[in-house]
Amino acid sequence: MDERMNRPIPVPGQLFAESEPQFCDSPLVRIVPDDRLEIHMMYPALGMRSGYHDCLLRKEAADMLETAKALLPEGFRFVIWDAWRPFALQQELYTYYRDVIIEEFHLAGKSAAEQAEFISQFVADPVADRTYPPAHTTGGAVDLTIAGPDGLLAMGTEFDAFTDRTETVWFEQNDTDETVRDNRRLLYHIMTEAGFTNLASEWWHYETGDRNWSKVTGRPACYAGIFTPEEAESMII
Repeated sequence: MDERMNRPIPVPGQLFAESEPQFCDSPLVRIVPDDRLEIHMMYPALGMRSGYHDCLLRKEAADMLETAKALLPEGFRFVIWDAWRPFALQQELYTYYRDVIIEEFHLAGKSAAEQAEFISQFVADPVADRTYPPAHTTGGAVDLTIAGPDGLLAMGTEFDAFTDRTETVWFEQNDTDETVRDNRRLLYHIMTEAGFTNLASEWWHYETGDRNWSKVTGRPACYAGIFTPEEAESMII
């Protein structure tokens, strides 16, 4: 067993107050598959009209991913489901999933503001503000899992499931499935050792440089939103 599977995932700490962003000039990198990385961009496969086929990340995030790949046990590989996404896809996802989340978590009796705050744990509100953008539009966020010699590791839920069980620490606290618990530990510790932070409500979501990362680290966000494919393609090195 990998020793990282013996280390519990820590309970998320108190978030820092959001500070004024200090944007940097960072290009995008096209991520390509290799023996330690598969790419299966989910939203084009699911038929989303605005789904983007290429896997793009900011240069710093791409470098961290390379570090993370080197930390994988022999014979294991990452599987990426989503990375940079255009703003139009963020709008499409929010519209598509909003009612699903309201029904799943019994939010019908809540105010619109309360609903929006809860939904934002799973799908960022598509506010067209490049200064405070949805995480995936920055190119700093990646959704991924791990596969082993026998296929995808059991993680307890599907990608983009809307349930409390998607919380990264759920199987540390609420269930006895040690296999799932240990698999999540492996993913968490590899990604955080490489420099990423985790979105506590989604076991698959890791990031750097964006607003969520800023609230976890206390450092100013450094990536602005990149909203269109044309803009993204002009930034690829």
